[in-house]
Amino acid sequence: MTTATDHSLTTAAARTAELERRIAANPGAFRILTGDRPTGPLHIAHYFGSLHNRVRLQQLGVELFVLIADYQTITDRDSPESLPNDVEGVIADHLAVGIDPAKATIFAHSQIPALNQLLLPFLSLVSVAEVSRNPTVKEEYAATGGSAMSALMFTYPVHQAADILFCHANLVPVGKDQLPHLELTRTIARRFNERYGQFFAAPDALLSAAPLLLGIDGQKMSKSRGNAIPIRATADETARLIKGAKTDAERAITYEPDRRPEVANLVLLTALCQDRSPHDVAAEIGAGGAAALKAALTEAVNERFRPIRARRAELAADPGMLREVLRAGNDRARDIAATTLAGVHRHMHTTY
Repeated sequence: MTTATDHSLTTAAARTAELERRIAANPGAFRILTGDRPTGPLHIAHYFGSLHNRVRLQQLGVELFVLIADYQTITDRDSPESLPNDVEGVIADHLAVGIDPAKATIFAHSQIPALNQLLLPFLSLVSVAEVSRNPTVKEEYAATGGSAMSALMFTYPVHQAADILFCHANLVPVGKDQLPHLELTRTIARRFNERYGQFFAAPDALLSAAPLLLGIDGQKMSKSRGNAIPIRATADETARLIKGAKTDAERAITYEPDRRPEVANLVLLTALCQDRSPHDVAAEIGAGGAAALKAALTEAVNERFRPIRARRAELAADPGMLREVLRAGNDRARDIAATTLAGVHRHMHTTY
């Protein structure tokens, strides 16, 4: 039986195919908002899951806004002393993989006051029940074991709507698990227009086909779990991390994601680094077993990321340049946010 979720995914996939055709025909008609939390170094799952696609879209001619979501680091933790270095690290990661600061606007939450002021009117457009149904909010609440969750964490989906709508982004790359976030943004845009007059366009989801990549412990690769291979890792660090990766007891290497998820993940990572089919990689390694698979993956990761890591090391050695990239992006984002907030005030009749 087809569920509402299945129907939503089918619709989003069809819409994405149409959007890709439109992007190819007229990339200048699109503005994308995307970004990351600066909670640690970005890793290879970030690269294959989003960074590589951001570079592709930029090269096509789409206007790119990259949010460094530093305010989101305090939704579930204290702001650490390492945050300035973490922010610089995220900028270095983006530039190293090919994001061009002359074409992309890289900015930080905390530096754009007018963006954050949008949270108040946006909160008035949604109910507590609607926000509580958001998957991220439900997951975070479950993770607390029923104890107190910060109000900032609870309002995270509405803050995300402000991130998207402040710059009038009309396209947001998302995974299928993030579709509910964008749907709430679309709801807020529509309700604002209905209540105050047409102002915001409802952004479209550009559904990502990126696979879910597991960490070395067999769980989802994540900065917070400490199971990731950072983009900036050295060749020796990469080898050490992969050597400890979880596999299984079977000798022959096959690509069976459902039956052998940990082995299949290592095969897939190798294939992604080499731009090959995972079935071909598995067939090539075959009876070589886990040791041969890990050796192949280590070589593939180090070869794929060697030039990126060299470029990143150069960038990290010049923090002044990284701060200048952020300053320029913040300046542009502040101008856009101020214009948007002024428009919101006009529509709400709060211009005095």
